[in-house]
Amino acid sequence: MDIARHPIASSEQWLDARKKLLAREKEVMRLADQLAAERRALPWERVDKDYVFDTLDGPRKLAELFDGRRQLLVQHFMLGPGWEQGCPSCSFMADHSDGMNVHLAQRDITLLAVSRAPLAEIERFRRRMGWRFGWVSSYGSDFNADFGVSFTQEELAAGEVGYNYGRRFFPAAEAPGISVFVRDDAGQVFHSYSTYGRGVEVMIGAYHMMDLTPNGRGERDVPHKMEWVRHHDRYDGGAATSAGAGQAACCHARG
Repeated sequence: MDIARHPIASSEQWLDARKKLLAREKEVMRLADQLAAERRALPWERVDKDYVFDTLDGPRKLAELFDGRRQLLVQHFMLGPGWEQGCPSCSFMADHSDGMNVHLAQRDITLLAVSRAPLAEIERFRRRMGWRFGWVSSYGSDFNADFGVSFTQEELAAGEVGYNYGRRFFPAAEAPGISVFVRDDAGQVFHSYSTYGRGVEVMIGAYHMMDLTPNGRGERDVPHKMEWVRHHDRYDGGAATSAGAGQAACCHARG
């Protein structure tokens, strides 16, 4: 941001420019409302596979993760087996979860994270980060693969994987995403929506606040624009990173 060269206007000129921008903002808001309605109108697909997750309360099926509510939001959190720590960008997303949870619960929504790492590894990282939201392990199940966020070494070696509804190169065995599920009175679960790539930015309220400022997100024009993101306990210059987590972070710039 070059402050010295930025246009300076009178109050009247500023107000005129702001009103023109407001008209454009209203257009975007109306389009976003229309897209939200179309998203809600999407057909659902029945989830027939009996996925079992490892939780602090023991093994639980997908229908048991709703915590008595009808809607379930899942953050596909990039933390693979053996990783020292989770993906920094997924952690940036997760930093927003605890504050949202009490409000989501009032709208019949449970929010939790799912990772392929064993539960003990998840808990070790969760304790370090100080998070309280629900986080379960899909280790040993097909859940991550079926919802397009984990890939085999053979898939990676082939140069393309199925991610974000297309075939593309991907740099890591784990990928970010958000999936939505609905449960009926009989306990049947349906998949209503998933979003990947830049679609996960919907979870990052800090980005939306940055977008209001003159400098915006201030990110460099590089493929991995979230290169600046650190775990929230590492902005003081600490350097606790692992090869797995460091490599995985780059995926958030894709798609």
